[in-house]
Amino acid sequence: MTTGQTGADTAATTDNVPGAGRTGSGRLGVRLRGAARQSEFTLAVLALAGFVALAVATGGNLLSAGTLGAFFRFLAVPIIIGLAQMVVLAIGQMNLSVGTLTGLCAMIAAWLMIEAGLPAPLAVLGALAVGLAAGLLNGLLVVFTRINGFIVTLATMTIFEGLRYGVNGPDTFQGYSPGLREFGRASVLGLPVVFLVALAVAALVAVFFARTVTGRQLLATGGSPFAARLSGVSNDRSIVVAHGLSGLLAGVAAVLTVAASGSVNSSIGDDLLLPSFAAPIIGGVALTGGVVSVVGTCLAAFLVRLVDVMQAQFDINRRWIDLIVGAVVLGAVLLGTVRQRLLRRSS
Repeated sequence: MTTGQTGADTAATTDNVPGAGRTGSGRLGVRLRGAARQSEFTLAVLALAGFVALAVATGGNLLSAGTLGAFFRFLAVPIIIGLAQMVVLAIGQMNLSVGTLTGLCAMIAAWLMIEAGLPAPLAVLGALAVGLAAGLLNGLLVVFTRINGFIVTLATMTIFEGLRYGVNGPDTFQGYSPGLREFGRASVLGLPVVFLVALAVAALVAVFFARTVTGRQLLATGGSPFAARLSGVSNDRSIVVAHGLSGLLAGVAAVLTVAASGSVNSSIGDDLLLPSFAAPIIGGVALTGGVVSVVGTCLAAFLVRLVDVMQAQFDINRRWIDLIVGAVVLGAVLLGTVRQRLLRRSS
């Protein structure tokens, strides 16, 4: 789902196509042509082609029940972390602390279960509360200091990293709630439950931007802060809400990490920053704000996960994988910039 100014323009264009409303087949043709022009359609084709190619290259090993289950189980966190970055990109800002915050929330959840002796549900609520509070802190700091969110979250990233290490030092938390670990390994019709949770969260985020006033206000702030302010939208409130929601989603990612991994340490979350940007940017989210794509973000996370599996299957140096993903992100940014300039010229 793509939401924002471009979505409205696409709808208007479809409505004005001659003969589009005359027959059912004509309307279907217009819709199919409109879908084919969307970045989500391109990503879906690439994802399907990449999956088939990797399945063939691995001799069908990717399609085995164990490998396929692991693939989707470890796709859950990249989806959530991509959405956590996307909601901040919606207002034209960035959250560099999303990875370390996820690690901090994961460490706190494990600490609450092992050291404090709390049951898993309370530990999960604690991790979500910490993520939400940290996200709200980021937003409030941006509002009250008037410093760009990039700088603010760069500073809080370092703070969260120190706090994450302070929870248990270099030691590893393991042996926590068997029920939570069983939840992380559970499957429904062959699909891991943690992956289904990630899809449910993605659906809620999509509804938030498409159907709620607050979600629309975030997009208005990102699209044009001046116009949003003239329309009665509080840009400061949108900033705080976006960062708070980003922190909450980081807490969700932490809970899924704790459930799926079975152990956590002070390095957890360090490898999430690049994927958090890769998923939404490749998925068609505008860096300047005002446009989001939940479906595109999920599909891009799927593609990045395919690259990770390829690296593991063929023992490719991790540095090369990071280079490829970084190059793709840069290419997506450049294409987005060119597209925006062409749209400005045409209008």
